[in-house]
Amino acid sequence: MESPLTQQSRPETFKPKIVQLYENLFNTTDYAEPSEGFWREFFLLPPDRSRLNAILDQLSPDETLNLQTQTQQLFTRAIREAASASSPIDSYALETLTVFLACVLKKKYTNPSADVITVLAGLDHVDHAISNFVAVLDGIIRNGSSYDLRLKAIRTAIAMTGGAYKTSLVSYFTHRDLFPSLMKFVQESDTPIQVFEPFLLLGLLANYNKFEFQNPYQLRLDDFVNESSIQKIAKGVGLSCGALRNGYVAVQDDSPEGWSLIGTLIYFGLGVLAPGKKDKSSPPAVEEAKDLFAALPAQQATLLLATYDFIHANKLFGYHLISAAPEKDNEESPFASFLSLASYLLQHAYRSPRGAHYAELNLLTMRILTEDSNLCKQLCSEESKRKVRLCRQRQPYLPLVAGDRVLATAIFDILIDTLSHNLKRRLDVNLYSHCIAIFLRLLTYLSMNKIRLTYHWSELWRALLSLMRFLTTYAPDLTSNPHTTTLTTTLVTLIAFCVSAGDTFLPDPTSYDDLFYKLVETGPIITRFRDVYNFKPSSPSSSSFTTATKVTGIIPAEPANKDVHVAAIDTLIAVSSHFYTLLFVPDKNVDAKQPGAEAAPVPANLKKNLSPREVHKIIKQGYETLSIQPPEGLSAWTRYREADWKTELKRAARCAVDDARVLVA
Repeated sequence: MESPLTQQSRPETFKPKIVQLYENLFNTTDYAEPSEGFWREFFLLPPDRSRLNAILDQLSPDETLNLQTQTQQLFTRAIREAASASSPIDSYALETLTVFLACVLKKKYTNPSADVITVLAGLDHVDHAISNFVAVLDGIIRNGSSYDLRLKAIRTAIAMTGGAYKTSLVSYFTHRDLFPSLMKFVQESDTPIQVFEPFLLLGLLANYNKFEFQNPYQLRLDDFVNESSIQKIAKGVGLSCGALRNGYVAVQDDSPEGWSLIGTLIYFGLGVLAPGKKDKSSPPAVEEAKDLFAALPAQQATLLLATYDFIHANKLFGYHLISAAPEKDNEESPFASFLSLASYLLQHAYRSPRGAHYAELNLLTMRILTEDSNLCKQLCSEESKRKVRLCRQRQPYLPLVAGDRVLATAIFDILIDTLSHNLKRRLDVNLYSHCIAIFLRLLTYLSMNKIRLTYHWSELWRALLSLMRFLTTYAPDLTSNPHTTTLTTTLVTLIAFCVSAGDTFLPDPTSYDDLFYKLVETGPIITRFRDVYNFKPSSPSSSSFTTATKVTGIIPAEPANKDVHVAAIDTLIAVSSHFYTLLFVPDKNVDAKQPGAEAAPVPANLKKNLSPREVHKIIKQGYETLSIQPPEGLSAWTRYREADWKTELKRAARCAVDDARVLVA
């Protein structure tokens, strides 16, 4: 008797059962209502993230909307299973939710808010469904049975927040405050590495429509005083920054001798990028390196948004970030890692808009730190000296400083490198404005407190005057930018401040003399700069100086008049002209009728072969005959107002949101 069984051919590959269930659920042609047994089996099997991602990605927005019955059922059932407290079903449900949300929410729907509501719950049930979803996540984050489960709930919240950022659904996270649960997770974490996800989520939630309404997470950040949690977050930020920095080093190893790279690479899965893992004799080609640098930083840079917000809202966090010391001798302090990452970001800021957004966030963070006198004291104190690794991937290089250094001097190096390495005709004016603003804040603090720092000051003078030369040369390309006026006036004010108050913060006369000598060399540029950018007083008497005094270090609290920048550039021209007559033979080929030629002719030759010591001696003697009254108000600056940078911050937030969604997908 023949057997009723027939032998089927062996398939070339075996398809996992869960993948078959995915295909059955999202079948666009022949769909059958899933049974209770289907759902039980669906959540009993370990999810296949990559295959679920691939299946959902291939669906168009319209196809996804047509599958709304299936998507709503999956969303509702996954929430129920996540809340079941039955292991491993709850864990599998959260993983499935994370991938599902990351995929369906990133699609470009015709009506984003309405269509997303349709995909997830439908208009009639959205309030109950999303409120329940947020409540379930809150409960798991606060009291989940394991660290892994609580972390998966945070990642699911990131997927929803990142994907629905342009819709009203994120408002459900503001109605139910997740801050206590997130801080409880941070407090109970075993290592600083584990604070990355909750802090990232906090940054996304704190930025949601914060310029349109009073965001409760911003208020929470402002009131938070739990120092043990703050210290853990500060250490976690340091580890993240170190890992992000190492991504740049993996492309081009610029390690100073004795510096260990591997450190935190493993944290973001970047271990394969470590130089020891590849052939050092074959670095990437120039074009390949450009592409690799343009793709950096890694998506974990989204943490910089939360770091900015926490420092802006809470100076206690800024204090602990700066003061936290390395736990071991061969480790970086958290703030040293933050500055190191800033150095690499800013040297490569011109490569992509995304890199520029994160670089600007770092500059805004530094600007906020330097405006607080207590935090600025830490930055300028010998007691807070740290070893800081700075980017040396592009020439010209600044002098290498080995060992611990005052943090303010490391910031000076970062800013100078930023000025030197991002010059282009389509100048990022905002980036340069932030740099000049930070310089002014640090130098006014040093001057007011008579703090004299050992530093290669000549590099600073060179960078500032080179920027003035560049702005003069490419003025036609820059005058249409509305922020150019801010940059040019602040630059002139900063240089004039250094001239007037340099003797209060410079460590030796040589550094001061070098500034005057460079002003003499730049005299014609300063005059052209004045004419090109139309530095004219609003009244005839605004920029007149009649009192003959030696340049002093007196720092007035507020500007005496609104034409301080006009007075400042007149002062620079007068100083340049004065020392020119002492040092140089006038060039007879210069037409005296040319604008500004009489004030600062093109230097010809020294009157005789003078040694550097003799040059400095002449400059020192020239102080006694210098008849210039430095304008008041050079040290005055306006405190940072977040609303003034609303557009830039919104762009940075969108960039961080996109990266967060990619991370959890």
